[in-house]
Amino acid sequence: MKSNILVTGSAGFIGSHLCERLLQLGYNVIGLDNFRDNYDPLIKRENVHSALEHPSYKLVEGNILDADLVDRLMKQHNIDILVHLAALAGVRNSILTPLDYVDTDIKGTVIMLEACRKYGVSKFIFASSSSVYGNGTVPFRESNNLICQASPYAAAKYSGELLCKTWHQLYSIPTVCLRFFTVYGPRQRPDMAIHIFTKAISRGLEVGIYGDGSSSRDYTYIDDVVDGIVASIDCKCAFELLNIGNSNAVDVLTLVRIIESKLQRQAHLRFLPQQPGDVPKTLANISKAANLLGYSPKVPLEDGIERFISWYRLKN
Repeated sequence: MKSNILVTGSAGFIGSHLCERLLQLGYNVIGLDNFRDNYDPLIKRENVHSALEHPSYKLVEGNILDADLVDRLMKQHNIDILVHLAALAGVRNSILTPLDYVDTDIKGTVIMLEACRKYGVSKFIFASSSSVYGNGTVPFRESNNLICQASPYAAAKYSGELLCKTWHQLYSIPTVCLRFFTVYGPRQRPDMAIHIFTKAISRGLEVGIYGDGSSSRDYTYIDDVVDGIVASIDCKCAFELLNIGNSNAVDVLTLVRIIESKLQRQAHLRFLPQQPGDVPKTLANISKAANLLGYSPKVPLEDGIERFISWYRLKN
């Protein structure tokens, strides 16, 4: 009999894919999501359409900041594993509304950790971000000394990691913090670069490029990320920080050219001032995840972009 898993942020991009995989593997999945309107909630409802048809999935609409609700879910469903994906994402928005990120990304994480403490879960998975590395030396290694994060979002995610470490030390909660590197693929949030570029190029609109186009990211396909999460659930460990990336940095202009070639349309570029909070490059060293999880990303960027565009065309 598979365990009962609570997935927060279950209707989001990563969460909906993860829930479907867990259901395929035979887990009982309780999804918690508040369908916040940071982007169209109808998109999130479409994300969970498939999972809702599965008898082992239960969707609960509610906020991770509602500690009483979280307590009830832990009790009612005898939760054994908690995967905490729910967060306010976005570097630039976090500069505009930092207190929102403190509430959701820090306070929300403490509520999840307290639930783990009270109900003795066997594993806590925390979704962190490559943004915690700031302007560090690439490739990013988990052993890097993290001096300063470049945005409130990044600082909130790093705070979440520190809180996870504290709760583990105090209460011996088996914990894995996963630092995701620019996840993309079908269902990607509409405010992410690949989604924005695809929409603009397909409609003949201008593509805004912040800076000179030389900044680069380690783009990681959603299926590879889900592989990493599932392997973390099975990992026999006490506390670990792990990079989940593709280990290949691609600059913005190259990304645009790939999307152009897949759409067979030319982009109309407009260069804009560099945005505060952005970093010039992210690149994951994934040797630790490879050793501990057997993690090995399988989808190269060009293939992943093609899959994303196929999905985008179906939805538009």
